[in-house]
Amino acid sequence: MDASRTRRTFRTAAALGSCCLVLVAGCSASGDDTAEAGSAARAQVAAVPVAAADLQNQYQKVIKEVLPSVVQIQASSDLGSGVVYDGNGHIVTNAHVVQGEKKFKVTTANNEEPLTATLVYSYPEQDLAVIRLDKLPDGLKAATFGDTEKVEVGQITLAMGSPLGLSSSVTEGIVSATGRTVSENQEGGGTGATIPNMVQTSAAINPGNSGGALVNLDGQVIGIPTLAANDPDLGNTAAPGIGFAIPGSMVKTVADQIIKQGKVVDSGRAALGISGRTVVDVDYQPAGVAVVTVKPGDAADKAGIRPGDIIIRVGDDDITTITSLAESLATDRPGQKTKVTYSRNDVERTVDVTLGEQ
Repeated sequence: MDASRTRRTFRTAAALGSCCLVLVAGCSASGDDTAEAGSAARAQVAAVPVAAADLQNQYQKVIKEVLPSVVQIQASSDLGSGVVYDGNGHIVTNAHVVQGEKKFKVTTANNEEPLTATLVYSYPEQDLAVIRLDKLPDGLKAATFGDTEKVEVGQITLAMGSPLGLSSSVTEGIVSATGRTVSENQEGGGTGATIPNMVQTSAAINPGNSGGALVNLDGQVIGIPTLAANDPDLGNTAAPGIGFAIPGSMVKTVADQIIKQGKVVDSGRAALGISGRTVVDVDYQPAGVAVVTVKPGDAADKAGIRPGDIIIRVGDDDITTITSLAESLATDRPGQKTKVTYSRNDVERTVDVTLGEQ
């Protein structure tokens, strides 16, 4: 799936009350039974606003707890969001927010005047980056990251960031799906990354939300909002209610390596060790990936794949474009064995490949 960067309805107490009264009125009962039924109906009606108030209080508690950890990041030509990762001033965000720049202005919840920050490392392959505040302000609060394995469809989520420059904004939705593999466009400053295991959410994700926080009702960051799906029927504009966030566990894996090692030393992402381009058939339809270069000693080289070969299948996945190849490999792990089918001089061959690391 290509993607671009970028209410829950409650019945009113009155509506439920009238429904309960109709049910009571339709029942035959003695005087005592009627009084008891009336009390039960009133209790049921009263329970609705209490439940709604509890949920609202929980929203406000989470927002009060997490929003101070979400910052606005201003690059020379782009605006995005970030999440305070630790007490040393490290902030995690999207690589497409920082792009190729080294210095940034950061506005935190407790400081009206922007602070300066410096890039630590950018990892476009996962669309993640870490920057660090040049000076620690008072009251800087790190966010708590949750376990992605515990994220379930239907959980309520809050997206926090600076959509369209509106700092400290919050939108609400649910986890719509998990385990999505999404490819980011390179247009508009995107990295072109193919990212696996993303969290899909109905919480609104708009330009400026990138790099912010997708939060559960326990106050844990379960993802970094990164992409909104494109709707081809709306001129490839963002599709309402379909956004994607990089899972919190992956954010921690990448950020920890950047902070400790200064770069990503273990991506955990599988690769064939080739560069390639999409080829088309006689009807100008995508028909595979032509191998342009093969990295010596890497997975494809060891399997006998050579420049000029056209890859048409990996495992059970048909390969038609360079994006489909990236999406197929995104869910695999280095060291995993798979079968690769390719065409050489119009003859199909299938070989066993032990995948390398990106």
